[in-house]
Amino acid sequence: MEKQFDVSGMTCASCSANVERAVKKVPGVEHVDVSLLNNTMKVDYNDEETNPSQIMAAVDAIGYGATLKEQGNTASKNSMQEEWDRRQKRMEEEQKEKKSNLVYSLILLVPLMIVAMGPMMGLPFWQGMEWGVISAITQLVLTMMILFFQRSFFIHGWKALFKKAPNMDSLVALGASAAFGYGLYAMYKMAYGFGFGDMEMVHGAMHSMYFESAAMIVTLVSLGKYLEARSKSKTSDALGKLVDLAPKNATVIRNGQEVQVNAEDVMAGDVVLIRPGQRIPVDGIVISGHGYVDQAAITGESIPVEKEEGDPIISATMNVNGTFQFRATKVGDDTTLAQIIRLVDEAGNTKAPIARLADKVSGIFVPIVIGIALVTFIVWLVSGTSFEFALSNAISVLVISCPCALGLATPVAVMVGTGKAAENGILIKSAESLETMHKVDMIVLDKTGTITSGNPSIHDIVVFDPKYDEDSFLRLAASIETGSEHPLAKAIVLEAKARNLVLDGLENYVALSGKGLKAKLEGKEYVAGNQKLMEEEKIFLSKPIKDYIHKLADQGQTPLLFACEDKVLGIIGVADTIRQSSIQAIRAFKEKGIYVVMLTGDNIKTANAIAQDIQVDEVIADVLPTQKESVVRRFQDDGKFVAMVGDGINDAPALARANVGIAIGAGTDIAIDSADIVLMKDNLMDVNTAYELSDKVIKNIKMNLFWAFFYNVLGIPVAAGVFYPLWGILLSPMIGSAAMSLSSVCVVLNALRLRFFKPSQESVQEKKEATKAKIQYTEDYTVGIEEHKEEKTMEKIMKVNGMSCNHCKAHVEKALDEVSGVKKAVVDLDKKEARITLEAPVENQVLMDAVKNAGYEPVSIQ
Repeated sequence: MEKQFDVSGMTCASCSANVERAVKKVPGVEHVDVSLLNNTMKVDYNDEETNPSQIMAAVDAIGYGATLKEQGNTASKNSMQEEWDRRQKRMEEEQKEKKSNLVYSLILLVPLMIVAMGPMMGLPFWQGMEWGVISAITQLVLTMMILFFQRSFFIHGWKALFKKAPNMDSLVALGASAAFGYGLYAMYKMAYGFGFGDMEMVHGAMHSMYFESAAMIVTLVSLGKYLEARSKSKTSDALGKLVDLAPKNATVIRNGQEVQVNAEDVMAGDVVLIRPGQRIPVDGIVISGHGYVDQAAITGESIPVEKEEGDPIISATMNVNGTFQFRATKVGDDTTLAQIIRLVDEAGNTKAPIARLADKVSGIFVPIVIGIALVTFIVWLVSGTSFEFALSNAISVLVISCPCALGLATPVAVMVGTGKAAENGILIKSAESLETMHKVDMIVLDKTGTITSGNPSIHDIVVFDPKYDEDSFLRLAASIETGSEHPLAKAIVLEAKARNLVLDGLENYVALSGKGLKAKLEGKEYVAGNQKLMEEEKIFLSKPIKDYIHKLADQGQTPLLFACEDKVLGIIGVADTIRQSSIQAIRAFKEKGIYVVMLTGDNIKTANAIAQDIQVDEVIADVLPTQKESVVRRFQDDGKFVAMVGDGINDAPALARANVGIAIGAGTDIAIDSADIVLMKDNLMDVNTAYELSDKVIKNIKMNLFWAFFYNVLGIPVAAGVFYPLWGILLSPMIGSAAMSLSSVCVVLNALRLRFFKPSQESVQEKKEATKAKIQYTEDYTVGIEEHKEEKTMEKIMKVNGMSCNHCKAHVEKALDEVSGVKKAVVDLDKKEARITLEAPVENQVLMDAVKNAGYEPVSIQ
């Protein structure tokens, strides 16, 4: 069983490591992931051996707090929005508290520093030993007030230390307490000197008070914490943008009337009305009307997509033009938007393997630092230096060694990386997937629906039986194939319906995976499928038939044979369209040194014909669905790090087996569930983008970890005074605390650079087909077809007054060109008109407003 918890009191990587270590010791706990970035914990445990109460008790026992996180469900109203609002509120309250404590501390720190450092800087007040006691009391009061505002360091730090789980707060608390304690000692020493007339003792004590160091340490660390909190909030910007996409209201048709309801109240089966400019509240299928939908926020597509009856609709996308109705199919937490948000959020809360190194170091780092500080103090004291000198170096070691940067190096980069991927229509399910993607040295591509469009069409029909002409044979073939959901079968049925052929009803149907099918029609047994199936069924293939099979295969077509009573009746050649973006993507993979394999159930000749066009490195053909997983396993056994890209149910085992499984977003739910990365668009260039993003994220993490480790490796010896005898280099506690805070901020800011990531290549636009036909399958496999009109470029002519020169012409053309949906505008000064070519529908009023805003008078539009 898996549960999520909110964890309070964590401030650094040592905290998360301590919590993880404590929970792992609970009997029955199998896996723990603690996120310092979101203060959450995910625990996978055996519910027969333990329960959430025992897990929370284990966290409480080491000085932190844990509460069970409420799980969202489809019945809860707007649970996604509520969870996000709760998280944002918590983050804002945390920032507000840190800011107020910092402001109060800085206000008090200014007079404290003036009082403490004034005499050394020659300021004209409190000069002389007679002011010593007054100065000391003033410093004490101001420091105590600052320490009160920064009391969280001491509450959490000492508590963790007493629980034997020291963290960053423990280091700060130890350092500040040591400085404050020595300041009190100096005050008593000064009072003793005044009482017994020992002015030399008074003078020495006046210059040995560490009150300002204690106050400065906690104030500078809190400044770093505040800047860190502000920077961390920006890491979830992409997630926030996704949540904000969800519309608040929806218009549904109930009892024939339009009713305004809250978006979370839309139920599956409701008919939803969408007008221009409205966001789509839930997923569904268009049942009437027509529109152009901007899906950029979800899929990354820059051009609005035409939606007609039968087309799927994605939640949170924007209807640019047109009006349509759709039937809701997925609502609440089942919508595409909700699933995307959940995936992005969960990916940000998981740990990349590289983060385990930081966790291991952080788990033992704080105790080691405390030991180094103690050794530093003893060594300097034994070597004959003053108590103050030894204490100062020990405190410097404590405050400069806080492992904040180590804890933030990985999670911040992962959160920004997964959010950026989502902006590009790529869903990365875990931090591990994001990290491992850049290691891929072999990509195995399923052919149908991955390299190709997945919408094959008939190219050739060859009839061998003289009883049939082309149409009657096609009618028979389509009747046999009505029981199949295979894309090739759909192509045959589509062609038959396009020719208005009436199909016969099947009496019996048996699918033979990867080979074809057997069917009974009008009392006769038919076999339909590939050459392998015909040979297994002992159906004779004459030389002319084999020649046709080879000929069609050489042309890149898949030959489907239809036989009855051991005799081949005819062959239908079906071919799929290769996506231009697939060719571009494969070229990009090879430029990166990745070995590309095409995996297909087609015969080897057909596969090779397609491979010549796309230039893959290797072709594996005649593969049954059950064999795909074994092919991937064989490559892995040869030492390859394999990414598998597919879209169908038969790809699911291979996707799960691969080092990185990548599902095409339009594929089946099973394929998507089996994958590590999901592409919202049917575009292989997104695999290239995911690879490049993974590479950038890992380089960023390595850079962060290097500087975090390098900083501590260099900073601790300097703070301990190792270089003081040779070169006189020494680090005061105040400078050490400032440097420690700065290191955390630098790590976060470096990770935020990933927000500016852009893929090295933009995908080519696919060529639009002149006609588009659509099949709609019902439960009884009946088929309906609708022919859509040829897509034509739209053109409008606008009459415009007020233009008198080429300058005016340029102004009007520029104004129109900037309108979304306008491809090009050309002005004819003599005719006083603008000829506007559109690539998407645009309202006349929008065009006229653009010209009017440019200072000219639009008259009419044709």
